[in-house]
Amino acid sequence: MAHPLGSFLVDSARQAGRTCRGGWQVLRKNGPSKFQFWLIALLIGLASGFAALLFRKAIEWLQSTIYGTENINRLHSFAETLPWYWIFFVPIAGGLVVGLLLDRFSQDARAQGPADVIEGAAIHEGRVSIREGLVSAVASLITLSSGGSTGREGPVVHMAAVISTWVSEKIHANGITGRDLLGCAVAAAVSASFNAPIAGALFALEVVLRHFAVHAFAPIVIASVAGTVINRLEFGNVTEFVLPTGSALAFYQELPAFLLLGGLCGFVAVALMWTIFWAEDIGNQIMTYTPLKRWMRPVVSGAMLGALAIWFPHIIGVGYETTSAALTGELLMHEAIVFVVLKIIAVAVTMAGRMGGGVFSPALMIGALTGLAFGLIATSIFPDVSGSITLYALAGMGGVAAAVLGAPISTTLIVFELTGDWQTGLAVMVTVSISTALGSRLVDRSFFLTQLERRGIHIAAGPQAYLLGTCMISSIMRNVDEEKGATEAACWELVERGIYTHPHTTLEGVMPMFDTASAPFVPVVKLRGEGEGPELLGAVHHVDALKAYNKALAETAAEEHS
Repeated sequence: MAHPLGSFLVDSARQAGRTCRGGWQVLRKNGPSKFQFWLIALLIGLASGFAALLFRKAIEWLQSTIYGTENINRLHSFAETLPWYWIFFVPIAGGLVVGLLLDRFSQDARAQGPADVIEGAAIHEGRVSIREGLVSAVASLITLSSGGSTGREGPVVHMAAVISTWVSEKIHANGITGRDLLGCAVAAAVSASFNAPIAGALFALEVVLRHFAVHAFAPIVIASVAGTVINRLEFGNVTEFVLPTGSALAFYQELPAFLLLGGLCGFVAVALMWTIFWAEDIGNQIMTYTPLKRWMRPVVSGAMLGALAIWFPHIIGVGYETTSAALTGELLMHEAIVFVVLKIIAVAVTMAGRMGGGVFSPALMIGALTGLAFGLIATSIFPDVSGSITLYALAGMGGVAAAVLGAPISTTLIVFELTGDWQTGLAVMVTVSISTALGSRLVDRSFFLTQLERRGIHIAAGPQAYLLGTCMISSIMRNVDEEKGATEAACWELVERGIYTHPHTTLEGVMPMFDTASAPFVPVVKLRGEGEGPELLGAVHHVDALKAYNKALAETAAEEHS
């Protein structure tokens, strides 16, 4: 009789052998294609990294040329020495160039950004408009170089998406491959912009792809590392901000203060987003009820920014000088509060003017100022159990940015990698978690998803909502009187009751009609000229609509869990 232990070991050895043979067969069959894909991811990462680097260098060169400073990191300090008319007219000139450019080459005269990249990932098989992307990049470059109060990460993310779209078109990539390549490009762009390889990879997964599928992780990490290498070859292994020493928590009793700071950061982030959307609505109303042309909208915003910058040049550009001053505790409390209000106004004016640029860097600045102001109050009330005020600025920077992006994981890591301070993680994580939880309840999860929701694109609600808008009725329509199809008489009866749809409609518009009609199908008609009756094309059946919807859901679930 065989010994049980011996049998167990023999069976285990056989199972291990079968596993190794199976793994070798998989490697022989799929290995080359995987290696090819990773090579493409590496090349996209390098290209996106160079694009981010060139965009940053172009901004620095243009800013130094326009304003005449040799150190753009201290732009607002130098701007204080310039004549008022120079500060005033530079944003107007920039707005004029941006307005004419977008009016001529953009369909809706709007510079595109991360929201469009998220839409491309969810709905358009990882593609964005190449033409619109190139125009938006140039517009954002001019905006950031001429006094626009936004950030450079938004245009960089969209530029990277343009690169991945071009590659996807060349290799005829399917939806899954196109989305993976898009994630690779975005990860590399973020990494190259902020010297943050870990956060870049997680940003692509958390914000753009909105899932953490294993199959996408390896190529995205490869691309993210490639983007970081491009950054470090130019700037070295340095962080964007340098913090003073001694910023660790003094006592664990101080943690409740960071809970309160998280709530404050959530409200500040929501105030920033609501102000931007309110300003956008005001701008739309002005364009509707006044004779202003589309190209004049950025000009008006430029004039408002220029007038504000005469007294407060801190609003010009990305604002890294003010952010650094907040992180090192060089500002007074009233300065921090005033700069928060002014920066929110400046960002809203720039965005409402559709001038281009991102919202992440402004959120970092506003968050650092918010945290500093809170820290000055907290440490003065409880000096015996308080650490450094700069720790509050660091936590506030992460709190506001995370609530704006709706990305607590990648934002926390970006803050760490921007500052190089990994010892204060507890305070930052507490602040970020509270601010994100609060902010996501008051908007549609994030700034970008709320932008899409305002355009009628329901990505914030998940695939079960936005997939309805991706399936065209024409692809599932049955012809009239075909086998198991609707009869022509039954279709015309519903048309006379006003129950019908058009061939270019999606499931999103048709699904509610099945409940309204209480019928198993909805007629599809084509409207003709005035005085002519509609042309009956066919009918879409409820069962076909459900099958198409279930298929789309299954494909999405398979991708996200692969």
